[in-house]
Amino acid sequence: MADKHPYISGSGSLFQAVAQLRKSFPTGGVTAETLKKLGLAPNNESYVINTLRFISVIDDEGKKTQEATKVFSQHDEAAFQKAFAPLVKSAYSDLFDVHGDESWKLDIDSLIQYFRSTDDTSSIVGRRQATTFQALSALSGHADVPAIKTTPTKNSVPKSTAKKAAKTQSKSTPERQSPTNQKLSPSQTNGAFGLTVRVEINLPADGDQDTYDRIFKSIRENLINGQ
Repeated sequence: MADKHPYISGSGSLFQAVAQLRKSFPTGGVTAETLKKLGLAPNNESYVINTLRFISVIDDEGKKTQEATKVFSQHDEAAFQKAFAPLVKSAYSDLFDVHGDESWKLDIDSLIQYFRSTDDTSSIVGRRQATTFQALSALSGHADVPAIKTTPTKNSVPKSTAKKAAKTQSKSTPERQSPTNQKLSPSQTNGAFGLTVRVEINLPADGDQDTYDRIFKSIRENLINGQ
């Protein structure tokens, strides 16, 4: 083949990109800038675009192809998988020429062997090529698609929730384990040497504020201020 088989370091970004394109395909095309604005495939934008181009979802300019229009208009999951599979099979025609329809479910080692020998790639790249094909196979209905995880940003927390959390924290009791460092004065050590004592206080989980106040008061009177 003129082009080597595509690869991505993590398949999750490919699943996320396809899921987003199924919801709404950007009218201006899919570019690295588009993926950045959508928060998809961080540091993997070019790899995702290369993969989408390889299976003819987008053209060289990032625009949706005629074949992809028919595929991504499918709302039903099974219908989408059935329409998506021919795109993958056509792009990987060399693999299917060798292994037939068994290609969909080849184990990872067989895929790595194939891609390394075909593209003369390293072990790392060969494995990534294999896992990329497995991801496309899953999107084609030949394996389970993992649940897509999203990482909430700091600004995604509702203000009401943030205020409630801050209010709760301000009224909360001290941590259950509160390490305290107390350096003894020369008079307490007879001037011979300095000593630092680390005290760990295990507070009762069901104690109330008065309980904690008494504990810390006792520490202050008997340990910190004691002679």
